[in-house]
Amino acid sequence: MGKKMKTERAEKNTEALQNGGLESNEKRSKKKRKNVGFLGFAVPFFGICCSSVLHYLAGQVARAAAIFRIDEVVVFDSKNTSEDISIDIIGDDSGENDSGAAFLMRILRYLETPQYLRKSLFPMHSSLRVVGLLPPLDAPHHLRKHEWATYREVLSLCNKLLVLGLEQGSAGTLVDVGLSKNIKVDQVLEPGTRVTVEMGTDRNVDAAPRKIVPSSRPRDEGMYWGYKVRYAPNISSVFKNCPYQGGYDHRIGTSEHGLVINSSELTLPSFKHLLIAFGGLAGLEECVEEDATLKGKTVRDIFDSYLNTCPHQGSRTIRTEEAILISLQYFQEPINRVSQKYQQRTQ
Repeated sequence: MGKKMKTERAEKNTEALQNGGLESNEKRSKKKRKNVGFLGFAVPFFGICCSSVLHYLAGQVARAAAIFRIDEVVVFDSKNTSEDISIDIIGDDSGENDSGAAFLMRILRYLETPQYLRKSLFPMHSSLRVVGLLPPLDAPHHLRKHEWATYREVLSLCNKLLVLGLEQGSAGTLVDVGLSKNIKVDQVLEPGTRVTVEMGTDRNVDAAPRKIVPSSRPRDEGMYWGYKVRYAPNISSVFKNCPYQGGYDHRIGTSEHGLVINSSELTLPSFKHLLIAFGGLAGLEECVEEDATLKGKTVRDIFDSYLNTCPHQGSRTIRTEEAILISLQYFQEPINRVSQKYQQRTQ
């Protein structure tokens, strides 16, 4: 009797392995962590910084964003300015030196882009001379040639329509997916368009065209899928030009003049879009004072919470890249508590 049970169990295990463990994978997918909301932070730039300092700063900011699963990085001017850097810097191959904000944005976007797409999306530029020395993000969407994943970032290669599939008249586009061969997707795209594609489980690259999905799909399934970068000419524009419907539903400012609360005692409300703002050398107070559209307002007027995340600092100043790492770690526990409540409500 015992031998028969062992044989039946072995046969079931063998069948599960032959099926690629689909049953266990399905159960595991149901347990995937759903993200509670979008996280973003706003960081100032400094026009007087030299190139090497900005390279280092950009590398540290990008690493912090990836480590703490940040979805959006806003680069804003710490002082009011009429400088217009709203253009998309990707595709600019002038080779000329960038201004401070454009420099920082170019490097942040470059580091977020999967390696196999960088050459096509970022022509040679003086700002990228030593970017190879910066630490890689090694984010989940930065896949190698030998790696297979449910989703991949791809880039359309041509504007020529390809007749695909079995149905007459169906069309799609050839895309670079970072594998040994290019693949086909189920939509017609303009050349140079970056999209997210569902790869599925069939590893045959010549199989039926892959499906384009919203870039938020991997994130909705609990995966971290990189960050977006945008520019704001001043602190008020950080909120005014928020890309999310309804804006940021909770705004947090950080400063040594902020309220001191232990991370374990901080309670955050449920949120869809949370923004954490960092000031320059003179803090967020100066950013607010220099912004003409915020005349008569204080920092506490424009933020829902104003906190000191490192109350016992030994140095007179904390550098921006240091403040980001300190603060994002400080907010981990409060954000996780909000996430746990969300999970309980949706179960």
